[in-house]
Amino acid sequence: AGIGKCVAMDLARRNARTILACRSRERGQAAVEEIRATTGNPAVVLRLLDTASLASVRAFASAVLREESRLDVLVNNAGVTGLPFAITSEGLEQTFATNYLGPFLLTNLLLG
Repeated sequence: AGIGKCVAMDLARRNARTILACRSRERGQAAVEEIRATTGNPAVVLRLLDTASLASVRAFASAVLREESRLDVLVNNAGVTGLPFAITSEGLEQTFATNYLGPFLLTNLLLG
């Protein structure tokens, strides 16, 4: 939803292979189907990613590096607010993990 979906829609309109990295399979698949239908681009795919989980980030990056021949653009736009305060299963403060650590790790892993 929001900025991420708008960016994905624009990239798909430009005929780019577009990977939606989403926490929710259901919401992500609905967005994929809408973007495909609106743009006519069948090369829009869903991959699950939770940037609050460093294990999820590592798995996502590994899959992208294994499955994709190249990556031209990376848009990090996931974010949460700090309320209510929460700790991830990895012992990290959720807002810091989601908004900073996860995207930082993802970017660095994808740089190779």
